[in-house]
Amino acid sequence: MKKLTLIITFAIISASMFSQARKPEIMVVPSDVWCNSKGYIQTYDNQGLVEQIPDYKKAVKTDKELSNMIGKISNMMADRGFPLVDLSATISSIERRQAEDELITSKQGAAIAESPLDQLRRTAKADIILSLDWTVNENGPKRSVTYNLQGLDAYTNKVIAGVQGTGNPSLTAETAVLLEEAVVSNMDNFTSRLQDYFDDLFANGREVVVTVRVFDNSAGIDLDSEYDGYLLSEIIDEWMADNTVNSRFGKSDATENYINYHQVRIPLYNEKGRSMDTEMFVRNLARYLRQAPYNIPSKVMMRGLGEAILILGDK
Repeated sequence: MKKLTLIITFAIISASMFSQARKPEIMVVPSDVWCNSKGYIQTYDNQGLVEQIPDYKKAVKTDKELSNMIGKISNMMADRGFPLVDLSATISSIERRQAEDELITSKQGAAIAESPLDQLRRTAKADIILSLDWTVNENGPKRSVTYNLQGLDAYTNKVIAGVQGTGNPSLTAETAVLLEEAVVSNMDNFTSRLQDYFDDLFANGREVVVTVRVFDNSAGIDLDSEYDGYLLSEIIDEWMADNTVNSRFGKSDATENYINYHQVRIPLYNEKGRSMDTEMFVRNLARYLRQAPYNIPSKVMMRGLGEAILILGDK
């Protein structure tokens, strides 16, 4: 009986420690609406199309109130056991790499295609993005804060939790303190929903998109090529079934040169317990196809954090 009790106790402790070790990593950023209202916007050339995105670098380096607000939310999350990825530190890391990345080209001379926002999320590798928007209301000498806090899946941009409200007016409190007072009563429920979503990802896999294409100069290789009586597309389907969580993925628009896999559920962690992302998942497929009897060279390209393209037939 003592032995059984010991085993059960150890199992409970182990499960508790494991659960605590699997908290989602979170990064707090100002919302698009807030950045637009403050003029923190940058443009970039997306293959000939000029797009606008939030300029987080300018915002964190020039807006002291933003730093205070992000710091307040970060502290509240940390108090509840959620690890935070710092926005300012992530931007600094990107700046250190940027000079090197600008020198990287493909064998054909093509530069890396990645938006600044994609670059931020890839570097941070947070599971969840907290988008924060707030407005300071003034009524005579009293001030209050109206806020909107949304939790987004960093890979799909799906809203997974949200809370809004207006705090009580105050004569003396700083803006960050007003935010804390307004948010605090809702934080436990908010973080609980974030954790529930992360637990679902752990059980059912992270949702990503995987596209398989074929180079024009692929030496006769296409997705209808046969190996031991099976089409290459069937072989890739089988690999996807073996390596996704519970074989969960969708497939659309399949031709001899193109396959689109959507709602692909990849594990959060690999067999070594390391975080699995879309790039790692697709590179595993690339390694599989480089082996005999396929011997197919390939190139992996990323579109943001949640989509990878595997191009077969060349590097």
